[in-house]
Amino acid sequence: MAATVSISESNTVSQTITASITNSNMGNTDAVNLDPVVYPVTPGNRTYAKYQRFNVTNMGGSSAIQNLKVWRTSALGGAATHVTNARLSAYAGAASFSTPVTTAITGADQAMPTSVPATANLGIGGSLSGSLTTTGYSDYLIHQIISDAGDVAGSTSTMNYQYDEVA
Repeated sequence: MAATVSISESNTVSQTITASITNSNMGNTDAVNLDPVVYPVTPGNRTYAKYQRFNVTNMGGSSAIQNLKVWRTSALGGAATHVTNARLSAYAGAASFSTPVTTAITGADQAMPTSVPATANLGIGGSLSGSLTTTGYSDYLIHQIISDAGDVAGSTSTMNYQYDEVA
């Protein structure tokens, strides 16, 4: 088994869905594979929200992709927080894309986990127990950094994505 799964990102700048993104950098523009040096987060502001999802393009002999988990490792600088719609319970899903903004987003108000979640925290078809049995997409992961006015640029953390393949 070896399903082909990548993370894709939607944005309004290029009006496209970009498959197999190379980074999840956050900044002050709505762009895929953003360069944070060119578009730094301004202390005291929010980054543009990222709308990302798992993209299965080939089941590769697997019967299902399920149990989607997302989390961040490494600390953010200063008093910054990382918010998301990913959650372990009371999941409402995010099936559709909305224009990324630098303001609060309803439902994307949970702290991004900083270790691997015990169970799925991103859904498929609006459910944490959902699965993909053919090629397709998960629900959108929405996430955003909220910086504090006293923060200093330069922190780095890593986004982690995990899923289970079922034979």
